[in-house]
Amino acid sequence: MDADALNAFMAEAFPQSEPGSRGHVMSAVPGHIQARLDPTDKALRPGGLISGPTQMGFADMAAYALVLAHIGPVAMAVTSALNYQFLRPCRPGPLFADAFMLRLGKRLAVMDVRIWTDDAERPVGQANVTYAIP
Repeated sequence: MDADALNAFMAEAFPQSEPGSRGHVMSAVPGHIQARLDPTDKALRPGGLISGPTQMGFADMAAYALVLAHIGPVAMAVTSALNYQFLRPCRPGPLFADAFMLRLGKRLAVMDVRIWTDDAERPVGQANVTYAIP
């Protein structure tokens, strides 16, 4: 699936989400997707930083999109593990995710997701995400 197909599928699969609240896929190539999220004030935690749940949810969306980019629109692919490391404070502004496929098997997909704001070389967070494939 390409970026447009992934975004259309996400909108259809999650109709209860406000448009843009999950982020969107900017590019999809074999083994890698890049996504963007423009968080609202609802995503802020005390101290004016982007909350951990917002960052982890965005990492999960990027991993889900990467899996679907490879296996097609399989709605019931589900997160089986997500380990997130907070690397530095996440200041308000656009968030970007680079998700890379580490292993794609018949039943599991393992990915690395880096979350960054203004410099891809200085990520604010990193996730190792595993998806179960039905």
